[in-house]
Amino acid sequence: MVEASSAAGPADLSAAALVSALPLQVDLLQLPPEVPAPGAPALRGVLDGFFAHWLSLPDTGALVGSLAQKAKTSGGGPAAAMLPSMMQGGASVPPLSPRSPRLSRRSSSLNSNQSNRSASPLRPAAARPAKEVIPQFYFQDGRPPTYEVKKQCIATVDQLFAGHSNGLRPQANPFCSMSYGSAIEFRMVTRELCKLPTFFTTALFEKIDKESTGFVTREAFTDFWVNSNLMSMDSATQVFKILKQQNCNSLTKEDFKPVLKDLLDNHPGLEFLKSTPEFQERYAETVVYRIFYCLNRIGGGHLTLRELKRGNLLSALRHADDEEDINKVLRYFSYEHFYVIYCKFWELDTDHDFLIDKENLIKYGNHALTYRIVDRIFSEFRMDVQQVPRKFTSKVEGKMGYEDFVHFILSEEDKSSGPSQEYWFKCIDLDGNGILTHNELQFFFEEQLHRMECMAQEPVLFEDILCQLIDMIGPENESYLTLKDFRRCKLSGHFFNILFNLNKFMAFEARDPFLIRQMREEPSLTDWDRFARREYVRLAMEEDGEDASNASGDVWDESLESPF
Repeated sequence: MVEASSAAGPADLSAAALVSALPLQVDLLQLPPEVPAPGAPALRGVLDGFFAHWLSLPDTGALVGSLAQKAKTSGGGPAAAMLPSMMQGGASVPPLSPRSPRLSRRSSSLNSNQSNRSASPLRPAAARPAKEVIPQFYFQDGRPPTYEVKKQCIATVDQLFAGHSNGLRPQANPFCSMSYGSAIEFRMVTRELCKLPTFFTTALFEKIDKESTGFVTREAFTDFWVNSNLMSMDSATQVFKILKQQNCNSLTKEDFKPVLKDLLDNHPGLEFLKSTPEFQERYAETVVYRIFYCLNRIGGGHLTLRELKRGNLLSALRHADDEEDINKVLRYFSYEHFYVIYCKFWELDTDHDFLIDKENLIKYGNHALTYRIVDRIFSEFRMDVQQVPRKFTSKVEGKMGYEDFVHFILSEEDKSSGPSQEYWFKCIDLDGNGILTHNELQFFFEEQLHRMECMAQEPVLFEDILCQLIDMIGPENESYLTLKDFRRCKLSGHFFNILFNLNKFMAFEARDPFLIRQMREEPSLTDWDRFARREYVRLAMEEDGEDASNASGDVWDESLESPF
C-alpha cells in the first residue's frame, strides 16, 4: 500500500486531500465495535489505514488520475472548487504587511486588472468600450464650408460671371447700377459675393490676376475664393490675406495703397480732389498713418492679423462705402480731419521743407507745451537719453517728418485714447522702467509752475498737485503709477495737461460750461473729433476771409487802373 501511494505522485496527494476534505458519515461505514468512537485520537490511525487500503485498489488510481487531469485542463472546475482554500490560493507564502490607503487602492486596482487578465478562457471576454471620436476643431485655412453653402456660393458665381466667358475686367459696365453711379464689373463680385467693402476691388482683382492679363475668369475666382476655403473665413482674415504680400505675416503701409486709390477714384465725397493729385497723395498718406496709429500698437510699421481683428477698420470702410459724405466717416477717412492735420503741419513748417524741428513744434497751440516735454519728444537725437518715447521716421537728424507729426497731433488732442496714453506715458517715463515716480512728475511740473508765475497766475504747490493727480488716476500703489492705471481712468488727458500743457490746464480749471454741455450733448464724439471740427471751422473762416480780402483787393486795383 505504501508503494501505491508513493507512485501516485501529486495527483494522489490531491485525491487524498479531496477524500480527507469530504464529511465522513460514521453510521454508513458500519464500523466494528473495536473501532474507536468518533472524535477519539485513535480514530486517526484507523482512518489512515482505510485510506491506504482504498488507494491500493486498481480502480482508485485511474479515478484519481482522471480527476487530476480534469482539474488541470479546466483551470479549477468542480474538482478544484472542492479543494481546500489553502491549496487553491498557494498559502505557502505569508501575507504582506498592511500598506497606506493610497498604496492599497493602487494595489487593489492592479490586482483587479491582473485577475481580469488571468480570467478563465471559458468566460467570454468583456467588450472594450468604443473609443470616442473627437471631431476636428482646428483648421489651418478655416473650417470648410458645408455642402449647401458651397453650392449656393458657386451658384452666385455662375450668375455673376454669366455672359463673360473670357472673364470679368475692371472697366465700366453701363448695365451695372451701383450706389456710386457707374461702377466696374468686378465691384459687384466684391460687394455682393465676397461681402467686402467695394474699395477692396482693385486689391482683390490684382490678387487673383497674378499674370496681369486684365481678366479674372470664373475658374480663377472659384479656385481663389471657394477652393482655397477663403469664403468661410472671417472678414478680417479675408482682408488680411488679400492685402498681404506673399510669404509675409503682416501688413505694411504699402499694402494699403490699392485700397486708398480705389477710395479716391470711386467715392463721390472725394471727387473734387481729382483735380489736385498732390493732395490725393497727401490724403492717402494721412489715412494710412491714422490707421497704423490706432491699430499698430506694437509699432514697427507691421500690422498683424490680431491687430486688424481688434480694430475697427472694416466697420469704418463699410461706413464709407454706404455714406456719400466722406466727412461723416470720422474714423480715419474724414477729409476735414486730414485738412486740419495738414494745415497745422504747414503752419509750423515755416520753410516748407516738410520737416519741423523743436523750435517749430514749441509754437504749437500758441506755445501751449513746455520746453521739457518738447525736448523729450525730440530726445531720440540725444546721447544721454536711456529710453526714447517714439523713434522718428524722418531720416534727418533733429527733424520731425509728417508721419511723426500725425502721431503727435493725434496724441496731443485726444489724450484719453489708448495710443495717446502710451505716447505720453513713455515721454514722462524718463528712465524707461515702466512706472512714473513722484520725482518724474515733479520734473515736468516745475516748468508749469514757473510759467504760471510768469503769467501772474496763482501758483499751486507740487504737493497739492500730486494729491490731485493721485486722486484723479487712483493707482493701485500710490507711490508710483503704471500704464495699467491710466487705462482704467477716464481723466488721463487732464493728468498730462497738468504736467505740460498750460492752456488746457487752465481751461480745465475754469470748467467752461459751453464745452461741458457740448460733451454731454455728443458723448459719441472723441476729444479729437471736437478739436478737428472747431479747427476746420476756424481754418475755413480764415480762408474765406483771405479770399474776400483778395477779391476786394482785385476790385480796388481795377478801380485804380480804370482812369488810365
